[in-house]
Amino acid sequence: MNTKTPPVDAKPFIWLAVAAAYALSGPVQAEGREVTVKISVSTTGLDLREPSGARALYGRLREAARTVCGSGNRVGLQPTTDFSDCYEKALGDAVRSVNRPELTMIYLATHTLLDAEIHGIDVPARVAAK
Repeated sequence: MNTKTPPVDAKPFIWLAVAAAYALSGPVQAEGREVTVKISVSTTGLDLREPSGARALYGRLREAARTVCGSGNRVGLQPTTDFSDCYEKALGDAVRSVNRPELTMIYLATHTLLDAEIHGIDVPARVAAK
């Protein structure tokens, strides 16, 4: 999640990570240790310049955030105590990491400019002016 702008087809995966230290309501624990849960989200076959590609990726990111923040099939891990905070952080961080205006527009259809600001998402000037 460290890259600013991944090439449209050159980066086949975007990492969605929830670092335990950043979970707002407590860390994910495994036998007393904090862990980071990561899920790779494929962008293969998606043109992120197109609204349909951005919508498809957003759906994949939402599903991955649900999996990362839920109990899933992770043996030995305690789920986060606040699913909503974890989910919003994971999704916001993933959208920021992708850093594509089309994906940001999809995010802003269900989130506020303040939500975007909290997660460090760059908002296109044409949207911020509205």
